[in-house]
Amino acid sequence: MAPVTNARVIFNSVPEGYPEPGKTTVYDITQTIDLDTAPLNGGVLLKILEVSIDPYLRGKMRAPNKKSYSPPFTLGEPIDNFAVAVVVRSEEERFKKGDHVYGVLPFANYTIVTTTKELRILDNKHNLPWSVYVGAAGMPGKTAYMAWKEYSYAKKGETVYVSTGAGPVGSLVIQLAKQSGCRVIGSAGSDEKVAFMKECGADVAFNYKTENVRDVLEREGGIDIYWDNVGGETLDAALEFAKLGGRFIECGMISGYNTGGAVTKNLFHVVAKSLSVYGFIVFRLHEKYETQFYEEVPQLLAEGKLKYSEHVWEGLDKAGEAILAVQKGTNKAKAVVKVAQE
Repeated sequence: MAPVTNARVIFNSVPEGYPEPGKTTVYDITQTIDLDTAPLNGGVLLKILEVSIDPYLRGKMRAPNKKSYSPPFTLGEPIDNFAVAVVVRSEEERFKKGDHVYGVLPFANYTIVTTTKELRILDNKHNLPWSVYVGAAGMPGKTAYMAWKEYSYAKKGETVYVSTGAGPVGSLVIQLAKQSGCRVIGSAGSDEKVAFMKECGADVAFNYKTENVRDVLEREGGIDIYWDNVGGETLDAALEFAKLGGRFIECGMISGYNTGGAVTKNLFHVVAKSLSVYGFIVFRLHEKYETQFYEEVPQLLAEGKLKYSEHVWEGLDKAGEAILAVQKGTNKAKAVVKVAQE
C-alpha cells in the first residue's frame, strides 16, 4: 500500500490568553505513514477514531519550566488526550486487529504505540457509540463517579450545588446526587444547557449569565455540598452560602485558566463553618474505583438510566476550534472530535 497522510495537531506556541486555532495549535498534513510496512517494534498501529476535548488541556499548553500535576505539551509535537482507536496491526499478543482501545493518544490519524500497558481494550458489550468512551464512559464520567463516591458523604435530603452542571462531569454529578436522595441546584451558561440539567433531574437549574449565583443560593436556603468546576466568584458564592459542615469537591476552576487565575475572597468560611474541601486528580482514584466504574456506568448509559449529551466536531482539523470552544464555554455539550470512521 502506498503511504497515506497522517494528519496531526501540533502544539505550536504557548498562549498568553485563550488558545488560538492556527497559532497555539496547527493542523499539519506533512507526515505520511505506510500502514503495511511501518515498523511496530513490538507495539501496535492504531487508527484514531475519537478524541476528547477537555478543560484541563489548557493547563498543558505551558512553558516546560512550569510545573504541574500533568506534563506540558511539547512544542513542535502533537498534543494528546484521551481517545478511542482501532488496532490496524499488532505485534503485541494482547491486541489483535480490530480491537478498540482507550487511552491517552496523540491528535493524529494514526499512531504507533510501543508502551501499551495503559491502553484498555473496550469490549463495548452495550453497543455504545465509541465517542461515549471519551465522555460519560471515559475520563469525565470517571471524574464524576469516583470523586462523588469518595468525597461527597451525601445524605438524603441534603442540598447540592453543581457548577458547569450541563458539562460531561457536572451532568453526571447531578444524576448521582439525585440517586443519593439529594436536592440539586445546577448552573450553566445558556438556556439550552439549563434545559439539559433539568433533563438530568436538577431541582433548580439556572443560567448564571442571567441570574445571580448568590441570589439563587440564598433563595434556596444554602448548600451542603458544592461540586466546583469554576472557581472564582462562583466558589466565593458557594462559600458564603455553605451550611455548617459542608463539603466542597474541587474538580476544576476554569474561570481562571485563561486569565492567570481567579481570586477567591471568602476562604475564611472554611474555618468559620468547619467546611471540608477535597481537591483531587481522577487518576489517583482509579485503583479503588475503575473496575466498578466499567461494570456499572456503560450499562446505565446504554439503558438510559444515566443521560449524556455530546457536541461533536467532524475532522481533526477542527480540534483547535473545539479546544477554544471548551475554554470559552460555547460548546453545547461534551466536546468530542471525530477523527475518522472505522
